[in-house]
Amino acid sequence: MTAGWSFARLPTAATIGTVAIPEMISRGYERRFVYGLLAAGGTLGILIPPSIPMIVYGFVTEQSVIALFLAGIGPGILLVVLFIAFAMIHARWFGGYRSEPAASVDERLRSSLRALPSVVLAVFVIGVIYSGIATPTEAAAIGFAVALVITGVVLRSLSWQGLKEAAYDSMVTTVAILLIVAGAKVFGKAITLYRLPQEISMFIGQNIDTPLAFILVVSVVLLIMGLVFEALSMVLIMTPVLLPAAMALGFDPIWFGVYMVVMVECALITPPVGLNLYVIQSVAKSSLSDVSRGVLPFLALMLLSVAILYIWTDLALYIPFKF
Repeated sequence: MTAGWSFARLPTAATIGTVAIPEMISRGYERRFVYGLLAAGGTLGILIPPSIPMIVYGFVTEQSVIALFLAGIGPGILLVVLFIAFAMIHARWFGGYRSEPAASVDERLRSSLRALPSVVLAVFVIGVIYSGIATPTEAAAIGFAVALVITGVVLRSLSWQGLKEAAYDSMVTTVAILLIVAGAKVFGKAITLYRLPQEISMFIGQNIDTPLAFILVVSVVLLIMGLVFEALSMVLIMTPVLLPAAMALGFDPIWFGVYMVVMVECALITPPVGLNLYVIQSVAKSSLSDVSRGVLPFLALMLLSVAILYIWTDLALYIPFKF
């Protein structure tokens, strides 16, 4: 959900991962499971309005962005349910999770009151973004300034040394993310100059004439393209060529948009070079093989959701057109 609010998937994976990885491992969760959960969970924001890839898809195809947002609700809920179910099963029987003693009512009340300023700040930042009062960047600056006041003056939980350490860690994480994105952009630009994505898309549109074969081939191509392209680049490059062929085979353009977004999610965590994998590896200071192994069950669940979406098209189309 944080990715949906912040408009950014890679920074979200880094931010949540920095906090959640050490805490979850200290509670007994298996390392690879933690890495996979956070890498896959960081992609879910693509389906949560305001989804930038859906906005771009709607602009390119002249489809209703509101309908796309509504169509993403069903698949988004399905993915969340699948992830939660797998996480509970894994933690209960395979993860070595250690239960903690329940907190008393007084402890819960004190913790809730202490967390209240941060909750109010989060709601305020989200509100100014959605109301159009401030851009996400401006809202982030306001939130940072107010957070300094809350932690340094109100709660007195942040020292000057702690601020310097947080600034340094943020700098290291940000540089790592930007280097990953820059490398992907350069490599993707080189491939685009050779028109490989366009040629592949044209070949699919001209030679695949059954719906199931079309979806299978497009899925494989999108996964491969996702190894070198960022989400928006994939949507901009592939959609204009693939959508006419999809509509000729009877696919609804809104459904196809949701399908493409889910496949983009899959591409972001596909080993060995999914972008989210590198972000989690950088934050966790772990090996890429551990992150890749941990993400495989979640990738399988996402591909399962694509199969369900293909079989049950109303999963995406019921809310925007029949509800």
